Amino acid sequence: MFSMFKPKPPKGAVPDALPDAVVPPVAEPPAAALPEAGEAPAAGVVDPPAKTSWGERLKAGLSKTRFQLNALFTGIKVDEALFEDLESALISADCGVPAAQTLITRLRERAKRDKIEDGETLKRALATLIAELLAPLERPLDLDRAKPLVVMISGVNGVGKTTSIGKLAMYFQSRGKKVLLAAGDTFRAAAREQLVTWGERNNVAVITQESGDAAAVIFDAVGAARARGIDVLMADTAGRLPTQLNLMEEIRKVKRVIAKADAAAPHEVLLVIDANTGQNAVAQVKAFDDALGLTGLVVTKLDGTAKGGVLCAIATARPKPVYFIGVGEGIEDLRPFVARDFAFAMLGLD
Repeated sequence: MFSMFKPKPPKGAVPDALPDAVVPPVAEPPAAALPEAGEAPAAGVVDPPAKTSWGERLKAGLSKTRFQLNALFTGIKVDEALFEDLESALISADCGVPAAQTLITRLRERAKRDKIEDGETLKRALATLIAELLAPLERPLDLDRAKPLVVMISGVNGVGKTTSIGKLAMYFQSRGKKVLLAAGDTFRAAAREQLVTWGERNNVAVITQESGDAAAVIFDAVGAARARGIDVLMADTAGRLPTQLNLMEEIRKVKRVIAKADAAAPHEVLLVIDANTGQNAVAQVKAFDDALGLTGLVVTKLDGTAKGGVLCAIATARPKPVYFIGVGEGIEDLRPFVARDFAFAMLGLD
């Protein structure tokens, strides 16, 4: 039997009905105690720190790459030895050999053309070239091209797939869209409960099944989304490694079943990748693209340890739109990808 978990409706309101849907009550969280006007805060209560801007958080997240590269631009002579050192640094930053070679070839040409002789100007030129390399990956996600827009989310375990779904739900709602989630990860223990928790945080209903076939859960969710006038349906799927052939075949089946519920669906097939996995992330993009025909990427965990250059490798090896990048654990820490902002943050530039 399928269940739909949704937050408790206001008193007196009649919940939207779905055939065979079970809507369990959700306990209201206790209201936070606030001091009266003029009253001192309770002991142990401190004002929250000022929120860091998105740009500063992105720079902080890419600090590992920045430190690797910036040291090479200090007190230097623009010569062949510098270009060789920069190429090695880019490879160490997970750009991959083809992308690093392409960038350095173009940087040599630009330095010669513009007669660049100082490190700061050369650094800005490199940032511009990285932005140009990444520009084809920058593309907005069109939320209005179908209703419901069916978005299938895939990825290996541990990349932050389910958490990203929760953050995307908030982002889509901020754009005025009605969102529904489908708990199609029936393989991992507690995945269903984790998605329900994110649904409660965002006041979004979740179509679930106690046990059973992932494809059946998502098929039911497509019908529910259509009946309720939902704008965006996001379907979670079980995390898997590309080498797990039986699980990769299962995810292909999920896609085929979605198409039976809606011939044009899924409209988007997104892969969530962990920026910390370097060249392994490129291998994941290739494998999932071959299996499913990816339409875009969500890049997570750019929050302090990631090298960042993996997007350059993807742009060279298997270019796919990067719709969103994440730089933290907060629900608002997932933002649309902007190539120039990312490239300049890699080198600590504004």
